Amino acid sequence: MSATHRPEAKGWCPGAYRPMMSGDGLVVRVRPTCARLTADQVVGLCEVADALGNGVIDLTSRANLQIRGVSEDNHAEVLQRLAALDLLRDDPALESRRNILISPFWQGGDITFRIAQELTARLGELPDLPAKVGFAIDTGPAPVFRNNSADFRLEHTPSGELLVLADGMARGHVVDADTAVDALIEMAHWFETHRGAARRMAPVMMGQTRLPIAWQATLNAAPAPKLVPGPHGMGAIYGAAFGQLDASRLSTLVSATGATALRVTPWRLFLLEEAEMADTSDFITRADDPLFHIDACPGAPRCNTATVDTRQLAQDVAGRIKGPLHISGCAKGCARPRKTQTTLVGRDGKFDLVRNGLPWDEPVQTGLSPDTLLDIIGDI
Repeated sequence: MSATHRPEAKGWCPGAYRPMMSGDGLVVRVRPTCARLTADQVVGLCEVADALGNGVIDLTSRANLQIRGVSEDNHAEVLQRLAALDLLRDDPALESRRNILISPFWQGGDITFRIAQELTARLGELPDLPAKVGFAIDTGPAPVFRNNSADFRLEHTPSGELLVLADGMARGHVVDADTAVDALIEMAHWFETHRGAARRMAPVMMGQTRLPIAWQATLNAAPAPKLVPGPHGMGAIYGAAFGQLDASRLSTLVSATGATALRVTPWRLFLLEEAEMADTSDFITRADDPLFHIDACPGAPRCNTATVDTRQLAQDVAGRIKGPLHISGCAKGCARPRKTQTTLVGRDGKFDLVRNGLPWDEPVQTGLSPDTLLDIIGDI
């Protein structure tokens, strides 16, 4: 299969102050501190989504939340209510820089929490980075964000030391808790000085530019197993099909389980603290649920770029296809910009089929109608 370049993504990462217009209205991104909301904040956010949006909240691949369907007239009130819930920073520039993945099982006062708090407090020391640049504070027992988007990473070595490394590199340089944020900020300044036209760290690492030798000295640790829905020592982990949450149903679940807080992950999963697993059909509760293994972007009509209804097709084919499936409304592949065993890509109202590749790779079949797919899905 011959690969082409990924189509250019138009627009930007939406924020709260600077939302993005989509097919169903404005998308307003909420970046909760340390990816955690108290139960009261969750209920309040759901009320905002129901009253001022279309009642849909997205889980994003950066462990954030997005309120969908906000009208331009309602945007100012959304900001006011988010601020009242303590879910919005006062400074728009700093709010937009808060692209920080934090290992989801941190405890108050531990090294993960302290470093994330310090980095958040020192965002003003960063250079003017491209909008999608982000950090991963991946300092649990083993890295969990290896396949998630981040440009500057903090992990542990196999022997338990802290390691700062650039995205795309398996080696970094050892730091301690007191110097970790200094090192992350230093690497961000190095990136801004050396990136040229590149907007992410990984392309810089694949080019001719080389990191200082001292920053490539120590190997990182092996990643942790993939997280799945089910009971957890801190509470209960639930999945959301396609990363989409119905606000009223989420509020009901939080109240019914007595959860004290919610933690967001970048894997279409959320943790309810101090809660038991509930018997619910509104969210994914089992790792073998077929919808847990399908990635599908919002598609048409919710996205202006898409020409196909991705999520209806995903619902129709769930359980009828073997292996991971990615259904992309267009060739940009926003839901899963990584190789997948089977990828269906929307084009002019029909689908192209890509095997073991990226959405923008050369398809092996083209022009498949949704009806045709339903007939042959078990064979592809």
